[in-house]
Amino acid sequence: MTSVKEFLVDRPPADGDLGAGRFAFTDDYSVFDWGKMPDPIPGKGASLCTMGAFNLERLEDRGVPTHYRGVGPDAVPLAESAEPPRELAIDLVTVPDLPFRDGAYDYEAFHAEADEAGAYLVPLEVVFRNAVPVGSSLRSRADPREVGLDRDEWPAEPVDLPAPVVEFSTKFEEQDRYLTREEADDVAGVAEIDDLEALARRVNEAVTDRAEETGFTHEDGKIECLYADGEVRVADVVGTFDENRFAYEGQEVSKEVVRQYYKREHPAWVDAVSAAKARADDEGIADWRTLCERDPPTLPDSVVGAVADLYAAGANAYTGSDWFDAPPVAAAVDRVRDL
Repeated sequence: MTSVKEFLVDRPPADGDLGAGRFAFTDDYSVFDWGKMPDPIPGKGASLCTMGAFNLERLEDRGVPTHYRGVGPDAVPLAESAEPPRELAIDLVTVPDLPFRDGAYDYEAFHAEADEAGAYLVPLEVVFRNAVPVGSSLRSRADPREVGLDRDEWPAEPVDLPAPVVEFSTKFEEQDRYLTREEADDVAGVAEIDDLEALARRVNEAVTDRAEETGFTHEDGKIECLYADGEVRVADVVGTFDENRFAYEGQEVSKEVVRQYYKREHPAWVDAVSAAKARADDEGIADWRTLCERDPPTLPDSVVGAVADLYAAGANAYTGSDWFDAPPVAAAVDRVRDL
């Protein structure tokens, strides 16, 4: 299980053959790697599943290999679903254990199990960036000139990049780490780092094209990948308001809205999270949450309602179909501007 969706196995992978399963999307959300937050966002799971299926079908139409099989328990195409789906049918591969020993993760053990299985989930997230919004972690890890900008300081407002930037971070560690290309190549195993980057760029292009068609700006996002039959394929979901950052008329349309709300209204909790992560790094502790001295505060009903409308209205606009009973996307966006 992940923090926002449940994992259902219909047929486990075995003897080198792919299995079959489903993601069941919940209304939970996660920020700052916390995991399940106190307040569910009504309808969020269905909006993520709908957008994810829409994008995966577009990728398949473009010849991009994915693990997608359809929506719902019968794995039908999205257009054949009578209502917004909450289940995404997928091919399954082995997800090896990643042991944590003596303050470090054992990737040799991970890949020994992956090699035996023959097909596995690559233990990386491949991140692509078209812009650097205010909340982007890139601002703390790189100087503007390193990513092609002709300036020495990051501006206070979002800034577009002259060309997309691809980065790699860990997938299964308790606290995500950005890696150099060489480190990522080692972590990826037999999956080629060039293939992972090329796949990410094709996904980025497809999502960016759709965003431009529907009035959104696609700022950044990520993919997860599996390796099977000698090739890398897109895994998980892509192009949703959790995996990607979108803007609409200058306003963020993603879970970044909630992230920035916590930074503004509950900085003590955000600081406690940062302190716990730093201490975990220093002490070689895998689960930093056990060191956090504060729990996340709940959201006001007004914030929950505004964010729920944003997810639903955004999904309607992006897919071009009225899946949800929601206000127009412009009205939903205006409502969250004042949070």
